[in-house]
Order: sequence, then C-alpha cells, then structure tokens
Amino acid sequence: MRNRINEEITLRKLEVLLAYMETGNLAKAAEALDVSTVSVHRALHSLEEGMRCALFRHEGRNLLPTEAAHVLADVATDVIKAMADGIRATRQAAGYSADHMKIGSLYSLTIRTVPDVVIGIKVRRPELQAELVLGSNADLLFKLKQGAIDAALMAMPEPDPEIESIALFEDEIYFAAPADSPYARQASIDLRQCRDEPFVTLSEGFITYQGFMDAFRIADFTPNVVMKVGDIFSLMNLVSGGVGYALLPGRVRDVFAHKVTLVPLSSQYRLRQTIGLSFLRRRERDPNLLALAAVCRLAMRVPS
Repeated sequence: MRNRINEEITLRKLEVLLAYMETGNLAKAAEALDVSTVSVHRALHSLEEGMRCALFRHEGRNLLPTEAAHVLADVATDVIKAMADGIRATRQAAGYSADHMKIGSLYSLTIRTVPDVVIGIKVRRPELQAELVLGSNADLLFKLKQGAIDAALMAMPEPDPEIESIALFEDEIYFAAPADSPYARQASIDLRQCRDEPFVTLSEGFITYQGFMDAFRIADFTPNVVMKVGDIFSLMNLVSGGVGYALLPGRVRDVFAHKVTLVPLSSQYRLRQTIGLSFLRRRERDPNLLALAAVCRLAMRVPS
C-alpha cells in the first residue's frame, strides 16, 4: 500500500516554507508570495500539524527554524523542482506551450513569408525557440499528424477532422521560362502550344506538382517531363539553365527575376493555391499556436 501523505501537507505550503526559509521573515515571505502575513503564518502552522512535529521555535515574535524544518526544506526543494519539471515535460509531451516550436514550411515560403513569421513570433514571444522544418505539402501534413512538427505553413489541406487550418493568402500559378525565351515575351501562355516542349517539375507530394498536373489535365495532354526535383529553387535553376519549362507560383517571382520570367497562363488553365497555417485541432488553445496564428495573420496582410 502506498504511503499516504497528510492532507495538510501541500505543494503550496511547501512553497511558503521555502519562501520563509529564504527570507527569514513573515512579512518578506508574504511579499514574495503576494499573500498576507497571516496566510504565511497559518501555512507554516498547518505544515507543523501535518508533519506532527515542531518545525519552528518561538523567540519573542520570531520563528526560528529547527533542524526538522531544514530537512523538510531540502526535501521540498527537490519535490517542487521535480513537480515543475514533470509539469513541463507533460505539457511538452502534449505539445502545449513548450519553449520550443517546430514550424513546417514549403520551400517557396522561405523567401519572404517565413522570415516575417519568425521575426514576428520572436517579438511576440522572445522566450520561444523556433525551428524550421522544410518539406512538401504531403511531408508536412504527415509530420503534423505524427506530432513531429507543431504547425505548418503550406497549401490548405483537404478537410480533415484532426486538422485546423487558417487561410492566409492565395497565389496564382504561372508558366516559367528562361528570360531570353520567346515565351517570356508573350502576354499569356496556351499550354497546348507547348505540347512538344520539355518540362521540369517538383516531385509528387508538392502542391505545385499537383497544380502542374491539373493544368495539363485541362490542356488534355501529358507533358514531356525530363526531370523532377525535391525543392523549388533547384527547379528554377533548371528553368534558367534551359533544361525545361515549369509551372511555378507567383511568390517565387523575385528569386531569379533576371533569369526566369513568369508568364500568366491562358484563362482556361489558371489555377490558384491557397496558403495557410495548419495545426492539430486538439491544440487550438495552445498559447504558442495562438501567438503564431496572430503573427501569420499580421504578416500576410500583404501576400508574400
């Protein structure tokens, strides 16, 4: 059978004991704990009753700690520290208001969106350490559900009872061509005119790959994909090097502006991506995620 602790012995009273032992004065202990002097005196007396031994001896109006009080104070220090560590570990295991947050992001959002968000969250919660995890939409959604990341800046996923998503901004898909390509001088691109052209694209799982496939489904032909890559910056390098054409979101327009031109697609092919912040619904009241959501809304007033 477990040892039962007298109900008069509580963590709060142990905190009062430690405050008194540190200050040696009822009034100072009360000030440190933001309670009345009477409350401190009652707590110490109640501890003595719970311990069933004297913790203090009276000398005039002063309470002098006995050896027993020093022993209990040493134990109380360990107990309170262990409890504080346990509370912190429990909350971290639940992903709730930890001092470290992993934010997932699409590669394309690291150009402007992510820096704005990271700076904003640092200003709002200076004690919070943010870690960035990059990946495709599919990767980020999987990691989010597994608890490997706390939130993700990505294209809005399909409705899911586990996921809460906040739409931030919309972005259009463009035809990407080398700056010196004849296509770069056109007002818009009809994909059917590009039937014989080589294309490069992101790997499956990226939302831009899905947009790529949707556009060519509308054009009613299968594009000649000569290479797939795992990040959007490598993809733009391939376009600028003349390896193939691509379909890219407008948010990357300024990355290789002197080498790659983004041309609007003809109206029948125009597609838009909705970028948002997603996190697990069961954590919607987490103060860190509430702060992150507020920062994202503020940063996204002007689409990145």
